[in-house]
Amino acid sequence: MGRTLESKQQIVDELKGLLGEAEMALVLDFKGLSIKEMSDLRTRLQASKGVCKVTKNTLMRRAIDGNTAWSNLDSLLTGTNAFVLVKGDVGGAVKAVQSFQKDTKKSEVKGGLFEGKLLSENDIKAIGDLPSKEVLMAQIAGAINAVATKLAVGINEVPSGLARALKQHAEGDS
Repeated sequence: MGRTLESKQQIVDELKGLLGEAEMALVLDFKGLSIKEMSDLRTRLQASKGVCKVTKNTLMRRAIDGNTAWSNLDSLLTGTNAFVLVKGDVGGAVKAVQSFQKDTKKSEVKGGLFEGKLLSENDIKAIGDLPSKEVLMAQIAGAINAVATKLAVGINEVPSGLARALKQHAEGDS
């Protein structure tokens, strides 16, 4: 028994809501994945505030219809697709998908969309290779701390140097 028009409209509305909050969408070919494996992927995505939705391509087309931010996704809507919609840590979500793919060796990323730009598999791999937000923040904090430390040492060195010069001069007079 097929879905009713009303249930399809609910799915489209839900997809529109998820797309409205999402920063990035990945399209995966999920052919051959079991329910257990899909549940594993969904669990991995929760940490980065990503969701994985399996829906018909026609329903996704209706959800993106008229939305210029997501219209480029249309070219990826062929075959059996699962949609990973990320509204938090984009890099973390890509890493979760890559880790899942490495473990299962079944699914494949067809492409994605980030800030209206269509992403190739290489673009998605590059995003996954970036350090996490926390690591980047720690690196920036370390760099700022190093500059502040060097500045403090430099400022402290001026009076110390003057004191040494005066002491040398005083010892030289005696």
